[in-house]
Amino acid sequence: MCGFVGGNNPNWHYGDALESIRHRGPDSQRVTSLGEVTIAFARLAVIDLTEGADQPMSSLNGDVAVAFNGEIYGYKELRSQLEKRGHQFRTTSDTEVLLAAYLEWGDAWVDHMDGMFAGVIYDGRSFELKLFRDRVGIKPLYYLCDGNNFAFASELKAVRALCCDVQLELDYTAVYDYLTYRYIPTPKTLYRNVYKLPPAHMCSFDMRTRELKAMKRYWSLEVDPDPPPLSPDVAANRIRELVDESVASHLIADVPVGCFLSGGIDSSVVVASAANLCHKLKTFSIGFDVSSHSETHYAKIIADRFKTDHLERILGLKESQKLLPRLLTWYDEPFGDTSAVPTFLVSQVAREHVTVALTGDGGDEVFGGYRWYKIFKRCLLGKPFRVLPLDSVFRTLKNCFSKQTLPYRLCNGLEAVFSNDLILYSKLMRGLTVLDKKEYADRWRIPKDYDDLWYFRRYWRDDLPILTRLQYLDFHTYLPDDILTKVDRATMAVSLEARVPLLSRRIVEFAFCLDERTRYLNGQLKGLFKYSFRDRLPSSILKRSKKGFSIPRAYYKNTDFTEHEALLRDVYAIQ
Repeated sequence: MCGFVGGNNPNWHYGDALESIRHRGPDSQRVTSLGEVTIAFARLAVIDLTEGADQPMSSLNGDVAVAFNGEIYGYKELRSQLEKRGHQFRTTSDTEVLLAAYLEWGDAWVDHMDGMFAGVIYDGRSFELKLFRDRVGIKPLYYLCDGNNFAFASELKAVRALCCDVQLELDYTAVYDYLTYRYIPTPKTLYRNVYKLPPAHMCSFDMRTRELKAMKRYWSLEVDPDPPPLSPDVAANRIRELVDESVASHLIADVPVGCFLSGGIDSSVVVASAANLCHKLKTFSIGFDVSSHSETHYAKIIADRFKTDHLERILGLKESQKLLPRLLTWYDEPFGDTSAVPTFLVSQVAREHVTVALTGDGGDEVFGGYRWYKIFKRCLLGKPFRVLPLDSVFRTLKNCFSKQTLPYRLCNGLEAVFSNDLILYSKLMRGLTVLDKKEYADRWRIPKDYDDLWYFRRYWRDDLPILTRLQYLDFHTYLPDDILTKVDRATMAVSLEARVPLLSRRIVEFAFCLDERTRYLNGQLKGLFKYSFRDRLPSSILKRSKKGFSIPRAYYKNTDFTEHEALLRDVYAIQ
């Protein structure tokens, strides 16, 4: 796990930009010139701790170089395959395997591997800079393309630090989008000429013509609207095999490894699998001084069952309010998921003992675990009444009440029930409607015909069954732009590598190829996933209701605003 920043302007201050993301790679830093491009790299040494594994790493003849952030899983098997094809290796790192794979297969290298990765390949043979990002979007990658200037980095702050002579203009449509999504959706960022590379995409910059070539999607999640049913026992056995294989590959490191343990089904499954492979596995959890939000007792049940070396920490009101302003330093742009605070704290605890932590993130999107799926389905019962303008009636009524009162929340909910599907989904995700945002639209001069649901619309598939449709949507939007962004920044802020074994390529593709009835076995959220691990986990974990990782509402200062409006005002100072 590392951080990098680079570009094609020799006058930029690469050392200063690298310093801004030093937290991503405290073990070593290097600034390297490769022809007309400069790459600055900060390394968190995890696999092959020797200096020879530092990046950027060049081919033997120096024609090709690679720098990337992340890990390649199954790289040892791929290395053996490449050795049979004549490649020689100087290190035991996964970086060199990625480099050899590119030399062997060109842009098709990515088809041969799984992992979490975002990076750049400089190919001096074609004078191209090639950016790439993993299939799910576990690792981040930002780039600036402004005339002749081209820059790229692991975090937005590094682009800002590097391109000090380039005018970065605030994109108010992106800030407006934040009020809808609680994050700025890909490919947008806070600035008009800086972008996020989408997951499962590559692009290349031609160093001679100074042109950014068209984006290329190298992988798509294939989902059959009507797949043939599969026996629950056959599916459950396959899920156990895939999870065990994935966890085993994610445990490979030359540094200490542990697990986050919330006490939920996902992290419990990961811990159960990892504990079979590790002696005295270290586990870490965070709780709250508000008992209704704390899950530490469930985490302790799993820790005791698998005899892990367990540590926990309790988050209080004062500490949380003190940490909220740090969201700006972690995320560089408006980000409304305040569970980043407990994620940061559990990362801080873990980093005192390990360098790598496995998490259960992604399980809800892959196996269907969010409560809003069932709520959405129930709300569809009101669909026949949507021909009546009842949503406008409740919209008018709610404006008679303060935002935090019960009548307001009741009218807000009924407004959603009688709205169209995308508005309903947006409100279930705590987004604001067009009328809720009118004040901001006027202030920021948002075009009247602006489609504020464009991101959801891009991944909305009417041909899929209801619950699968929501999973597919969350997988492409909420997962990479909220969940995985949150985990990456919060963990890397303390130089901790987080790995997500439930998002391995084979698990994702298998889960989404199942028919909805099998995935939601017995009509339960995560029904099949729970059935798969019924012999490993206690019933108190399997039968418990889902609880989110959000901090208690009382921790917010501005109770008359929605959470993300309050953050926009207090943390990001955007009026």
